[in-house]
Amino acid sequence: MTKAGGKHLNDGPEQLRPARMRIETTVLMSRGSQSQPTELVDISATGALLRRPLGWQGEVGQSWMLDMIFGHDLHIHLEAQVARISDRHIGFAYTRIPEDKQVPLWNLLGGYADILETWHDD
Repeated sequence: MTKAGGKHLNDGPEQLRPARMRIETTVLMSRGSQSQPTELVDISATGALLRRPLGWQGEVGQSWMLDMIFGHDLHIHLEAQVARISDRHIGFAYTRIPEDKQVPLWNLLGGYADILETWHDD
């Protein structure tokens, strides 16, 4: 986005990332004895953005198991690492996708699995 004078409002460098598909579904986050339900905001070939549950006390770098339910017949269970945290969201990067869940995830993403989009590092 630009403002008068042609300067960018986001001063960070423009970068490419896998395209994100906006989709809402329930996700169960678990780590050790902790588990919390939350909502998926968007998903890509390399990670997922979740709504941050109230009272959640995780940290960047932690590994969590994510159980995502799509409709009545698709359940994707994978391991992901916390990549970033904001007041409202948690960004995860996949660290292990079980072999039997890779094709269902790619089928869910459809064309999004092969597309890169630009974004600004604010």
